[in-house]
Amino acid sequence: MIDNVFILMPAYNAGATIEKVFARVPPEARKRIRRFVVVDDGSTDDTASALLRLQKEYSDLALLWHSGNRGYGEAQKTLLRYALAEGADVGIVLHSDGQYSPEKIPDLLAPFDSGAADLAQGSRMLAGGALRGGMPFYKYVANKALTAVENRAFGMKLAEYHSGYMVYSRKAMETIPFEKLSNSFDFDLEMIVLAKVKGLRIAEIAIPTIYAGEKSHLNPIKYGFDVLSIVRAYRRGKYHAM
Repeated sequence: MIDNVFILMPAYNAGATIEKVFARVPPEARKRIRRFVVVDDGSTDDTASALLRLQKEYSDLALLWHSGNRGYGEAQKTLLRYALAEGADVGIVLHSDGQYSPEKIPDLLAPFDSGAADLAQGSRMLAGGALRGGMPFYKYVANKALTAVENRAFGMKLAEYHSGYMVYSRKAMETIPFEKLSNSFDFDLEMIVLAKVKGLRIAEIAIPTIYAGEKSHLNPIKYGFDVLSIVRAYRRGKYHAM
């Protein structure tokens, strides 16, 4: 069983939600987490104050700061650099807005405990939970359509590619050249694509879909075009050359 687990949290204007996310981490997962790492990506609300309160409660919380907003992908790069430098065996990307369930951490770790995966994604589209959890129908349809295009292009059979609940083994963090990837929300997709190119083992774990009024910073139209750009780049050999 892997115990050297890092929780990696990008935070942008998450002052109203991040403390609630920490409170939801289950005790059985808490015992296995060596360090929580949060990067404040240039927030303009009271995220910094919330993080300082959390640091008083969690002695294993490391805080990183971006002086301005550098983007979701760049925040993840900062977190992955830190995880590698500090010797993490597994890094779990847990969003600070509460849309991804901390209660599922033990399930997400299961394929790593058994040695069956190098990268895992928490999937909202498995077990029919997306619509039950309140995913807007237009997002559901767009997700399914993009996933069909991606599966055909990448030669894979994933239920989706668009969840940000990602888990990386140390091997994945060392093998994937993440510094060369997007600074935006398509970073996660590029990580999956490169995991496939590098021959890493990919697992999907069913997670609940949660929509509770959290503010999303993702522009769905731009994201859709970014996804299609990655598909085109893959067909042209960009990722195989990395």
